[in-house]
Amino acid sequence: MYQVVRKLFFTDCKCAEDASSKTYQELFDKLDTNKDGKVDVSELKAGLAAMRIKTAAGAAQKIISSGDQDKDDGLDFNEFTKYLKEHEKKLRLTFKSLDKNNDGRVDFMEIKQSLADLGLDISKEEAEKILQSIDVDGTMTLDWNEWREHFLFNPATSLQEIIRYWKHSTVLDIGDSLAIPDEFTEEEKTTGLWWKQLSAGAMAGAVSRTGTAPLDRMKVFMQVHASKSNKISLVGGFKQMLKEGGLTSLWRGNGINVLKIAPETAIKFMAYEQYKKLLASEPGKVKTHERFMAGSLAGATAQTAIYPMEVMKTRLTLRKTGQYSGMFDCVKKILKKEGVKAFYKGYIPNILGIIPYAGIDLAVYESLKNLWLSRYAKDTANPGILVLLGCGTISSTCGQLASYPLALIRTRMQAQASIEGSEQLSMNLMVKKIVEKEGFFGLYRGILPNFMKVIPAVSISYVVYEYMRSGLGIQK
Repeated sequence: MYQVVRKLFFTDCKCAEDASSKTYQELFDKLDTNKDGKVDVSELKAGLAAMRIKTAAGAAQKIISSGDQDKDDGLDFNEFTKYLKEHEKKLRLTFKSLDKNNDGRVDFMEIKQSLADLGLDISKEEAEKILQSIDVDGTMTLDWNEWREHFLFNPATSLQEIIRYWKHSTVLDIGDSLAIPDEFTEEEKTTGLWWKQLSAGAMAGAVSRTGTAPLDRMKVFMQVHASKSNKISLVGGFKQMLKEGGLTSLWRGNGINVLKIAPETAIKFMAYEQYKKLLASEPGKVKTHERFMAGSLAGATAQTAIYPMEVMKTRLTLRKTGQYSGMFDCVKKILKKEGVKAFYKGYIPNILGIIPYAGIDLAVYESLKNLWLSRYAKDTANPGILVLLGCGTISSTCGQLASYPLALIRTRMQAQASIEGSEQLSMNLMVKKIVEKEGFFGLYRGILPNFMKVIPAVSISYVVYEYMRSGLGIQK
């Protein structure tokens, strides 16, 4: 409970700006247990635990890192005071932005409205859960002291930081670009933080895709070549690839797969912002179904623009040694042999796949989020990294399951002309042929390596994203 901090820190000051040096000194002395004139991570952790202040994992380290100007792995009194004063200013601004009616208190409806403004629609019960996790006196409203006490020793400086955990983020990259784009606040747009976050996400996707490229190549290989008569196992497939082109052949097609992240992300984000304005029934407020429609249309727009790169990725992934000398050679040969229309083969199943993927991905994520909030959100509304990764992984996997047959048809159509003696079939005829010859599960060829890459892809992209956020100054 926060009564110790209330007595020690808050009773002597009417507001954050008037906090006296004496009050800061008392708190500093209480935390500096070895009396060496600085508070390090272990002292901060022990001190907060002794005062029964609950903090997120890694909070103590983030506080020390944020305030440690001389890089001596601890905060002296001046650094400690400066950190608290700056942190309180940010908390004050956030509290004011939440307090919609300016009555000095925040209720659950104001939390619900603030989250809705940031693209996160939650129920009345979920808003009450979040409020209860911060409310100390049980009044179901928050005053400034309660807000400050809860977040004073938590590096989350704003509501945006808190709900970053619960916004359905495309940072968790699994190699498929069919998800709804990220939502950014007005503050993030005006300060330019949005492009830093997009850059961090793009870098995370690039590293993640490179790390899981061998499994991605195996998926495409099995989608195109595997059948009842030609059963390709994972081990057998890798042996075949290594024998044909050596170790580096496992990364064929990865260059173009990484290269298309940046233009697709940028187009999708810009289109999403425009579609939201067009579809919003009320200016400045976008409802859940309108957000989904805007996201799906933005995804379709981006896919249309970069689709030739998708075709090139499939061709380069499946190429034999010496078939193409590089990306430009691939473009040149496709244009010469098949013409411009070859770059849009498989376009229809690809666009159709956006709806089931994005819809199921979002629906499952929302269900898992609601389940966690209803069962476990007793002391905090922050789920932590493992819950976030778990929800993202499961929802993305469910989305893939729904759209996988369309992805397989797209890949086969993209690859048709590069396979000798292959018929040039339309989408309907190809579905019919696969079901007739291989049964329904023929539409799921290659799904094992696809599933195998989900957990490493999500983990790599999350870790790289966090490092990039720190490096770009989005968070310290």
